Amino acid sequence: MSLLPIRVLGDPILRKETVPVREVTPELRQLALDMFETMHAAKGIGLAAPQVGRSERMTVIEIEGHQLVLLNPEVIERAGKVTWEEGCLSIPEVYAKVDRAKTVTVRAMDLDGKEFEVAGDELLAVCLQHEIDHLDGKLFLDRLSLLKRRAAMKTWDEEKDQYPNFIRIVVPGQESGDDPHGDDERI
Repeated sequence: MSLLPIRVLGDPILRKETVPVREVTPELRQLALDMFETMHAAKGIGLAAPQVGRSERMTVIEIEGHQLVLLNPEVIERAGKVTWEEGCLSIPEVYAKVDRAKTVTVRAMDLDGKEFEVAGDELLAVCLQHEIDHLDGKLFLDRLSLLKRRAAMKTWDEEKDQYPNFIRIVVPGQESGDDPHGDDERI
């Protein structure tokens, strides 16, 4: 396994739609392992392929020790509304409250090529929606009001120079700053 560089806001790959996975290959399995390792080192709970410079429609999520690899995920059911303060491994140190569906059901394929469904509420629902947005070329900033987006971008303008060429190198054990949540978890 190896740590992968994380692409940050400004890298064009974060705004591109991903390509559906047609076949599960050994390379794809290795990518999933590397994405989990990178996500853990960055203290995240979700990571999508575009965030590590890849175009596959793939994301990994780990919440409370439960790991998910989702290939070609799509939300098939939404209900309710929740407002959650989100951050993103591709936009370090920027946080904002985002309105999302409180519960979702997602259909995806696993690393054995089998279709499955996962239902989630609260944090899992938010994480699923956040990561699927990445696969559609969207960021949580896109879900903010103009005023909130401007405030978030002002914070990002103060941070972005730390990431030359839109690359964030993750070093295990190295903090990227204070987490306002106090839980050291980022989507």
